[in-house]
Amino acid sequence: MKRLMVALMLLGGVASAAPEASLRPVARAGVNAGSGVTLEPSGAIAPRRRDAAAVAAAGRGQGMVASLRPELRPRRFRRIAREQERLRQRGAVCGDLDIQGEVVGRVAGRQNGCGIENAVRVRTVSGVTLSQRAVMDCTTAQALKTWVDETAKPTLRRSGGGLKSLRVAAHYVCRTRNNRPGGRISEHGKGRAIDISGVRLRDGTLITVRNGWNGANTAQVMRRLHSGACGPFGTVLGPNSDRFHLDHFHFDTARYRSGPYCR
Repeated sequence: MKRLMVALMLLGGVASAAPEASLRPVARAGVNAGSGVTLEPSGAIAPRRRDAAAVAAAGRGQGMVASLRPELRPRRFRRIAREQERLRQRGAVCGDLDIQGEVVGRVAGRQNGCGIENAVRVRTVSGVTLSQRAVMDCTTAQALKTWVDETAKPTLRRSGGGLKSLRVAAHYVCRTRNNRPGGRISEHGKGRAIDISGVRLRDGTLITVRNGWNGANTAQVMRRLHSGACGPFGTVLGPNSDRFHLDHFHFDTARYRSGPYCR
């Protein structure tokens, strides 16, 4: 009888405790009833959503401050590069940014056979300045650029800091070949030729064709400049060609069936 009473008492205690236990909050992911606190699966308290957003915003703000100076530099450099590009485009001729000058247009010759249909006046080629602005057609300007890029600059890159400028002896002029009366019109009279009498280096050194062709330290350089023009130009003449070219190189874009004529 005593055992039966004890058992009934135990059963009554369990039944009365069950509703109380079911009212306790369960520690699971989500919002705890009545507290507004988010719980992680582990039971740890997670920050509220607005707190997490604030933390993220603060992080972004710090990142913005930290990255502000590095971001300004690339923008400044890009702005400078764009401005330089605009300046180059203003002076570009022949559709090439590396050929700087101005468009001249049609040049009428004083005598039959002279003149240029679409002339340009070139002042620099691939950053190399011409001692005087030279009038020519675009085919000749492009040939000059090729020679500067592929021959002149590489040949002189270790001399005096490299090539700075070209000394121009002649460009467009309406005359006969070698100024001989009654002769054929020179390629100069058609805007297809340019004469180079020397090169100036960045340290100020001037190497002329007259003094450098047989110079002890310059003969090899002069010959490379001469031979390197054979190909970009159709005619290349120098001191070994005749008495008319002892002090300059003559380059022109005349084309021959047998190929370039180089002497």
